[in-house]
Amino acid sequence: MENLGCVITGTVGVDAHVIGTKIVSRALREAGFKVVELGAQTPPEEFIMAAQETAADAMMISSLYGMAEMDLEGFRDKCTEAGLEDVLLYVGGILGVSRRDFPADEAKFKRMGFDRVYPPETDVRTAIDDLKADLSRKRAERP
Repeated sequence: MENLGCVITGTVGVDAHVIGTKIVSRALREAGFKVVELGAQTPPEEFIMAAQETAADAMMISSLYGMAEMDLEGFRDKCTEAGLEDVLLYVGGILGVSRRDFPADEAKFKRMGFDRVYPPETDVRTAIDDLKADLSRKRAERP
C-alpha cells in the first residue's frame, strides 16, 4: 500500500480519553498513512518532537476533557520555532467545558493556527478525506 504521509496522533495535556485517537490512528493506517501514535496524556512538546523526528506531514490531536484551548495555546508558534511551519494541524473533540458553540470554537482554534477543527461527532472518514485533500493541495503548491 502506498504511504500517503506521516501523521502524529494522540490526546493532549492530561486527557486520558484515548479510544477516539486509537480509532483515528487505525483508520489512518488503513487509508495508507504512516502513523506515530503517542497515546494519552501527551504534552504538546512531545507532539512537536515526534513530528521533527519523523518529518511528519500532519498532527491530529484529540481532546475530550475540555481543556484543549489551554493545552494548545501558542502551539502553532512552537511548531514554527521548531521548523515545522508546514505541518498540518488538526484538532477535534470536546474542546472546551460547559455548553459549547462549535462555530465559535472552530474560529478560535483556526485563529490559533489549526488547519482543521472537528466536533466530537465527526466521522473519521471526513477527517481523512480532508487530510488527503490538504496534503494534495500542499504538494501541488510546492515549487
